Amino acid sequence: MASETLIEINDLNFSYDTRTILKGVNMTMRRGQLIAIMGGSGSGKTTLLKLIGGAVRPSSGYVKVSGQVIHELNRDALFKMRRKMGMLFQFGALFTDLSVFDNVAFQMREHTDLPESMIRDLVLMKLHAVGLRGAHQLMPAELSGGMARRVALARSIALDPMLMMFDEPFTGLDPISLSVIGGLIRRLTDALGMTSIIVTHDVQESLSIVDYVYFIADGVIAAHGTPDDVKESEAPFVHQFVHGEIDGPVPFHYPAQAYLQDLNLEKALA
Repeated sequence: MASETLIEINDLNFSYDTRTILKGVNMTMRRGQLIAIMGGSGSGKTTLLKLIGGAVRPSSGYVKVSGQVIHELNRDALFKMRRKMGMLFQFGALFTDLSVFDNVAFQMREHTDLPESMIRDLVLMKLHAVGLRGAHQLMPAELSGGMARRVALARSIALDPMLMMFDEPFTGLDPISLSVIGGLIRRLTDALGMTSIIVTHDVQESLSIVDYVYFIADGVIAAHGTPDDVKESEAPFVHQFVHGEIDGPVPFHYPAQAYLQDLNLEKALA
């Protein structure tokens, strides 16, 4: 069912050595939802994706996917779970020595016993879904940035995952490509019935396609809600982020003594 919980994150804490990244994070994500995770650089957004995928372990608390606590899974169970997840990296991460067709076919050949004739049909189906069936013979070096991102998207949904994670999918794209990728993420989420998580800084495009938004600031959930809730939020950090204001909780100027003091010090040393 669309309302069924797929991901449950409970009192999640994570640190790199002595540097605390996430503090008491709680999230619930349902099947079929498209969720955006936003926040400033270094706020822990990509780390959260790593915790969901089991690449790192929490300091305390847990991430539960499809009823299973990720950090408690053994190696075989974790790999089995990961085969139900798809990941679109920031710049696509295509295999440069493989054609578009072979990039998309890679997971099918690696993780299934499907005959090559069926793999061919499935690859062309995935490429057709992202509008690039006609480009199946091209090499990654022959693709534009937007095309490469679409091929990477086709590859990431090759095994029909229940969960897709997108790490900054809009970075470096022109407005047309950005709109195309955003629309594709929305349509594929709906068509495949999967849960999709987007880590992004792109406020306008994201708020136009997602169902729910979590804002992370200083390692905690600063705000969460529907796109309309977020646009109307009076939380200072969220308001500054959504409206692109120069000054606010995140200051424009790096901490320094008073400007006049610096000028007077320079004169005194002259």
